Amino acid sequence: MSSISIIGSGNMASAIGALALKGGNTVEVIGRDADKARALARALGDGATTGTWGAAPTGEIVILAVLFAGAVPVVSEYGEALADKIVVDITNPFNADATGLAVGHDTSVAQMVAEAAPASTHVVKAFNTLFSHVLGAGDPVDVFMAGDDPHAKARVAAFVESLGHRPRDAGDLSMAHWLEGAGLLEMGLARAGLGFNFSLGVNA
Repeated sequence: MSSISIIGSGNMASAIGALALKGGNTVEVIGRDADKARALARALGDGATTGTWGAAPTGEIVILAVLFAGAVPVVSEYGEALADKIVVDITNPFNADATGLAVGHDTSVAQMVAEAAPASTHVVKAFNTLFSHVLGAGDPVDVFMAGDDPHAKARVAAFVESLGHRPRDAGDLSMAHWLEGAGLLEMGLARAGLGFNFSLGVNA
């Protein structure tokens, strides 16, 4: 199993943390608001610890569970503390009313994170096509991933499997732009009448 550090304390952090512990992984919760991070760690229960903001995460896999606008600033602030880590960007760069993407057509938040991270950091895009309650419900779903380093993607894939879900390799990190677009597609489907209790998947 894996050692996981989660930067963030929102709904996705809670869903991923709970599944990670259930799957036999260790979980460290880190937040700029230390009280919120401690509260989430307590809610997750035995096996969850709290880390110190800005210090090197203990996990080999670091889940970046922050709002998309904070992703690059957080990675820049951590700097060399993320060296040799696998950073999983789960963000969706929606504009203010979630009708478009707030990044250019030739990039993604994940690519911007990779540019801001140390050279030895491997960035993988994953989990952004899932609503937190669907992810945490327990039924197996497809988790799409994109990244440039095969070893890093294999480690994330093994982690996804430990959660009881199915990893789906979408290609290199340039595909993160299209995964972020898929997140936007889900919002459109949900608002147009499908509701929020679904996920995108592969029928194979």
